[in-house]
Amino acid sequence: MKLSNKHYFFAVPLPPDIKESLFQLCENIKIDHPFKRWVHKEDYHITLAFLGDADHTQLMEAIHVIKESLASSSSFNIKINHLGIFGREKAPRIFWAGLLESPELNMLRGKVYESCLKAGFQLDKKPFNPHITLARKWDETKQNFTLEKLKEINLNALSFPVNQVVLYETNIEATPKYQKKAVMHLGDD
Repeated sequence: MKLSNKHYFFAVPLPPDIKESLFQLCENIKIDHPFKRWVHKEDYHITLAFLGDADHTQLMEAIHVIKESLASSSSFNIKINHLGIFGREKAPRIFWAGLLESPELNMLRGKVYESCLKAGFQLDKKPFNPHITLARKWDETKQNFTLEKLKEINLNALSFPVNQVVLYETNIEATPKYQKKAVMHLGDD
């Protein structure tokens, strides 16, 4: 039985201090960067696998397989080091914070992705591009977007540990939109 209007995804959660730092960054640049929707700070995350609609049995199977695959994993640190966009340069669809290349994060994503495939999910085959979505839909009526000012922002201090993977459920009617449904820890963390 499918659960209607609910979507699920596995992601790396961000610690509260990193969420707050990103939120403050967004508050400081909003006036000059009129996106139509800014992401609620409690919804900041790094998506590892988007599942879409799913039934309970399939979700439980994915959680079980992921827990097994993470048992031998250790926690690691990642660093947010740049800002970027998806979409047209003058009117981007997505504004995001990007991460310093991390072999450990790529390996974690691979384990989660493969576990979801084993549980029977059909997943997007696009290459993994880890990021934290900050805003959506540029308001073209205001002005053209320019990334130049944003390149000057120093993100060097935004480093944090990755020690868990979370299954989130999306509720588009709520704010924040994402609700934790299950938490899987790396190794013995």
